[in-house]
Amino acid sequence: MTLETIIRKFVLKNAHEYGKASPKAVAGKVIAASSEAKTDLKKTMQLIQEMIREVETLSKEQIENELKGHAFVQKEEGPRVLRLEDAEEGKVITRFLPEPNGWMHLGHAKAAFLSMEAAQQFKGSCHLRFDDTNPETEKQEYEDAIREDLNWLGLTFSKETHTSDLMSQFQQFISKLLILGRAYVCTCTQEHMNTNRYEKKVCNCRERRGGEQLVLWQRMQKGDAEKGEMVVRLKGDMKSDNTAMRDPTLFRINKTAHYRLGNTFNAWPTYDFSVSIADSIEDVTHALRSKEYELRDELYDAILTAVNLRKPRVYDFARLKMKGTALSKRFLKPLIEQGKVHGWNDPRLPTLRGMKRRGILPEAIKEFVMSLGLSKQESQPSFDQLLQINRRCLDPMAEHYFFVSNPFKLTIPSLTEKQTHGIPKRGNSKGNRGVAFKNAFWLSKSDVQEWKEGLRVRLKDLFDVKISALNENEIAGEFVGKEPASGAKVVQWVSAMEGESVPCSVIEIADLLNDKDEFNPESWRETTGVCEKECRSLKEGAIIQFERTGFCRLDEKRENQLTFIKSG
Repeated sequence: MTLETIIRKFVLKNAHEYGKASPKAVAGKVIAASSEAKTDLKKTMQLIQEMIREVETLSKEQIENELKGHAFVQKEEGPRVLRLEDAEEGKVITRFLPEPNGWMHLGHAKAAFLSMEAAQQFKGSCHLRFDDTNPETEKQEYEDAIREDLNWLGLTFSKETHTSDLMSQFQQFISKLLILGRAYVCTCTQEHMNTNRYEKKVCNCRERRGGEQLVLWQRMQKGDAEKGEMVVRLKGDMKSDNTAMRDPTLFRINKTAHYRLGNTFNAWPTYDFSVSIADSIEDVTHALRSKEYELRDELYDAILTAVNLRKPRVYDFARLKMKGTALSKRFLKPLIEQGKVHGWNDPRLPTLRGMKRRGILPEAIKEFVMSLGLSKQESQPSFDQLLQINRRCLDPMAEHYFFVSNPFKLTIPSLTEKQTHGIPKRGNSKGNRGVAFKNAFWLSKSDVQEWKEGLRVRLKDLFDVKISALNENEIAGEFVGKEPASGAKVVQWVSAMEGESVPCSVIEIADLLNDKDEFNPESWRETTGVCEKECRSLKEGAIIQFERTGFCRLDEKRENQLTFIKSG
């Protein structure tokens, strides 16, 4: 592929994603993709500027048509298809890279499904690698939880590894870089390093001889130095406009016991160093990650160049942001610590545990995140878009039951005999369910507040009633026929006959955050009521539909009290 072809490809892609191509953004991609581009940077920048001017004359449709030969996201009939450059049937290997330092959320699900679908589309494989190189924050319980959540999503990986399995090789690569003079041990304070990076000044620590560098490196490995006393840095480009390239840190001291390896190691790699080398060693062909790492793609390539390893293709996709909630452990953790929410599985949270408890199906999550694709274009969908998909998935399978909130009793004195009425089952069940009643019914208080004597109403699927008397505590009515009258108000009911109803509550979830992106104290609303006795036979976790209320998941089942969470 010629330099001009590479430049045009990245100009088209950048213009399509952002409306107008950025010379700086395009240059970074071109230089990473072509060694020829580095030989004459002035000429390369001139070609980029010329190509940008050419592409600016094209319509959006023309850009999209030309991109079809290069793009890695294309919308076709049916579901979105991911397209990868240089992808060979049966040879594509992707990876999902969770860090075991907390609970998985919707953003992690997006990365996992995209990586899995990209591999499966080309009949390749997707690896699961736990990115476990920060002993201070990682725990076995988080690793176990991640594995359980991935299993719930229905994701099965062809291989499972840990980044920490490669620690000995990481150390060998650092020794090699120090010997070759491509890295150095820096003993400056963090403040001094930050100042030098900001001012684009080269660190004096670069000038130490190779033997002295190795002695300091051995001290780091043995634990003879303390955290923050020294780090290993790559000899990057301190003049670079890309701050990630200004002598980035590759290894730092951390003596905290690792949850798998204990105190075997005293120095640990940074994400940038470990991810690039691990991807190459583990034969990853296409590495998908969120756009927050886009400026670090150049560093990813630079590290692999320095250690002379194969370079996978890297794709950056837009990080998931959603209206009304936060996909950040740093934001969510304080809410838990302050008791504003009830733990990581609180149904208001976008964690997979929270969404499972709310009754959101894995297939709905997959359809939602796959609809966003590999695009870099920033968007902020609302949580309701996911809930709409979930409702569509639940509709053909959820069984229907009756529920009334804040129960108010209706009595019909003329009915003296116990009767059983067959109500058609819906969802996965067939036939009828028998509901026994006599002369008393529970109605929702909100339905009866405006009623007056003489009003004719219909008890849903049963018969019509004419209101004969009403007071603050009860309503009396007369049976007026099984055939529905035109215009009669239809109301939900539950039999008030002894043993035919169960006390219950329904928790309705609203957005976690308000319009100011602050915690919404009204995000949890609980309504008490009664539901029909058939609900006693439900198992915890069952998702049903309360007619005229919505889909609900049975969250807790006690002897004479059921608690449901509305799924949306």
